[in-house]
Amino acid sequence: MRQLRASERAKGIEYAIRDVAVPAAELERQGHRILKLNIGDPVAYDFDTPEHIKEAYIGALREGKNGYSPSYGIPSLIDAIVGKERSQGCDVTTDDIIVGTGVTEVLQMLFASMLSPGDEVLIPGPSYPPYTSYVRFYDGTPVSYHTDEENGWQPDLDDMRSKVTDRTKAICVINPNNPTGALYEGSTLRAIMDLAGEHGIPVISDEIYDKMTYEDQVVPTAQTGSDVPLMVLNGISKVYIAPGWRIGYVAFRDPSGALDDVKDGVQRQARARLCPSHPAQVAFQAALEGPQDHIAQTNRTLMQRRDIALKRIGEIEKLSSAVPGGAFYMFPKIEDPDLQDDKALVLDILRKKHVLFVHGSGFCTQYGKGHFRMVHLPPPELIEEAFDRVEEYFRERP
Repeated sequence: MRQLRASERAKGIEYAIRDVAVPAAELERQGHRILKLNIGDPVAYDFDTPEHIKEAYIGALREGKNGYSPSYGIPSLIDAIVGKERSQGCDVTTDDIIVGTGVTEVLQMLFASMLSPGDEVLIPGPSYPPYTSYVRFYDGTPVSYHTDEENGWQPDLDDMRSKVTDRTKAICVINPNNPTGALYEGSTLRAIMDLAGEHGIPVISDEIYDKMTYEDQVVPTAQTGSDVPLMVLNGISKVYIAPGWRIGYVAFRDPSGALDDVKDGVQRQARARLCPSHPAQVAFQAALEGPQDHIAQTNRTLMQRRDIALKRIGEIEKLSSAVPGGAFYMFPKIEDPDLQDDKALVLDILRKKHVLFVHGSGFCTQYGKGHFRMVHLPPPELIEEAFDRVEEYFRERP
């Protein structure tokens, strides 16, 4: 029988975070214990979804909320999202919210709606891989703009400006950032919004880590430019420690109606895929409207673990790291000029020391190379053990 070939667009999708898990799984099958610092899932370590949110999910199941829900989201959740966004300066109504199966699905629907062949999207370099993959999937061109490691991975406004063209359809901002943990300054965000307004370009602002910060708080993008069309992405996965429930949303802040056609395209896709998980939406509403005290405790724990990881990285001559201000990632730099093949290094550390990171070039071939991403989610003893092994690895190299 003739073999059916996968499409070129499907072959073009890469996801470095899970791709490196394949060789790790093989080592596990051989009986090795792998210390996993690769995936941004708090529940995989010693964090747990707050009880009142779990109870809301269980209650929804028991109350029979197991059928299809409205395609754009249940009204009570949409009301809660509007309340959250307005509290952060984002002037939206219930007609401006579309709930999806996680932020990733919403992002996919956005790019499917807004891109035609050859359109360009400005994306931070380095960046969460689906931004690049999905732009290409819909025949667009991802354009990475430089973020400055020496300045805490803040976006380089001069570089961003130089890359704006007549084909630029959107500027993407991820704040706090994945994979660097950078927390963008308010002045930086204002400059980005000014640039977008100058050229009539909308901004996509990924704020999934918005409450996971340390010394400083997030400045919501909506507060830095009121006239620029804005698409805010957020969800339950990170701050509310429920990544497996897959509920996210997009909020269209669009005072001029410039995004009406794009929103209609997303709504059409939302109707075609029926709806997100009904009980998980009920739980997300409980998360937004219920107690928030777990957030401060989570941040204290993450900050402690961040500082342990930074200390251990600083003790290894061939590594360095900027200090992350939010999320739960850091993006160490490989200082040895002979070790700039970051993927080969990550796989060699995995093979020899059974510690799993993600190669930096998987987040941007230009601005991520020579780095690797790690999470500082694990308990202190696991972080210490992992870096004992990494330190041993570098000590044993010729």
